[in-house]
Amino acid sequence: MKIIVTSIFVNDQDKALNFYSETLGFVKKHDVPTGEYRWITLVSSEDQTGTELLLEPNNHPAAKEYQEKLFAEGIPVTMFGVADIHAEYNRLVEKGVKFTMEPTKMGELTIAVFDDTCGNLIQIIQQ
Repeated sequence: MKIIVTSIFVNDQDKALNFYSETLGFVKKHDVPTGEYRWITLVSSEDQTGTELLLEPNNHPAAKEYQEKLFAEGIPVTMFGVADIHAEYNRLVEKGVKFTMEPTKMGELTIAVFDDTCGNLIQIIQQ
């Protein structure tokens, strides 16, 4: 068994697709109409056959509340690995990304947290 798709709730699928592809650099894998919304997945440009990230609409009240409460508490919804967190931090800051935590050493790891503009905080980590 392996993880093939993981999802995050977003409050605007078009805005999220733009942010995750244009700003973060993920590659769109699927964009399929499913009625009012779409099945939009992205993959890492470095592993295009790897785990897909589903940009799932937060239209259900429970999803919306879950997303809003995590954001209000400062809890990231997911974590992405990076090779050089300081270089990635600088690249994203230049693109206008707002960080709630600058790169911070925590033992053998360094983490940073940013706002994805779609209702989520995302953590990046360098191991």
